[in-house]
Amino acid sequence: MNLIDHPELLDRLAAAYALGTLRGGARRRFESLARQSVTVRAAALLWQERFASMTELQHVEAPSPNVWKRIENLVAAQARGTASVLQETAMLDKLRRGLGWWRGAALAGVAATVVAVAVGLNLGRQVQVQDAQLAQAGGRAEQLVRENAQLRATPHIQYVAVLADDKASASILVTFDPRHNALTLKHVAPIQVGADKSLELWALPPSGGPRSLGVLDGGAVVRLPAAENQVREVPALAVSLEPRGGVPPGSGPTGPILFKGPLLQTPQV
Repeated sequence: MNLIDHPELLDRLAAAYALGTLRGGARRRFESLARQSVTVRAAALLWQERFASMTELQHVEAPSPNVWKRIENLVAAQARGTASVLQETAMLDKLRRGLGWWRGAALAGVAATVVAVAVGLNLGRQVQVQDAQLAQAGGRAEQLVRENAQLRATPHIQYVAVLADDKASASILVTFDPRHNALTLKHVAPIQVGADKSLELWALPPSGGPRSLGVLDGGAVVRLPAAENQVREVPALAVSLEPRGGVPPGSGPTGPILFKGPLLQTPQV
């Protein structure tokens, strides 16, 4: 089966590969296809980028002061209960000494049982109340975390490109987010550029000359503003090596093309 002709299946396999649930022979076959097809490689890199962003953007939720206060109250209640048991035990010792060992032992056993049951019931009620309050607070926090993760995990990527060098080695992953009008370029391999040089991204339209989409600032992740009409129906992207700061506006690339690749529209998930 040709995965390129079945985009939904390719998307599911790429997601499973990035998540790590695609294993054994199926994983090896997918990796073999990815080495041969830029479309398969782009799908895998796109899902890896999605899962990576979930981890990077996840907001850390700390327990509220009310939760810590309830925990302190529960610990204090347990300490008071322990002190009460010790006081009752001391009183029983005095009673045992006054009435004789056997009689005192019987009374101590009964009294200790009554005290233990009373303290246990009291602490049990407090623990149940505190546990219910903590569970309620924790449930709200967990719900917020889950909702936050779902929102952050929802992809807004409409186009993706894997730019490779002349040896077909993937070097830059490019994604386009139409909701924020942003192109994101992430280096998937180290790129060395001289201090007097800059990398510039180009759209390669089906007709006419290349159009500059911006100059890369040298970071591992670069975000460039772009409107959807700048990338819609553009079949390919390229990165050239230019003088520091890029070429003048309206000019075409003057240096060598280092990386290029097709721009693909992603399945909407």
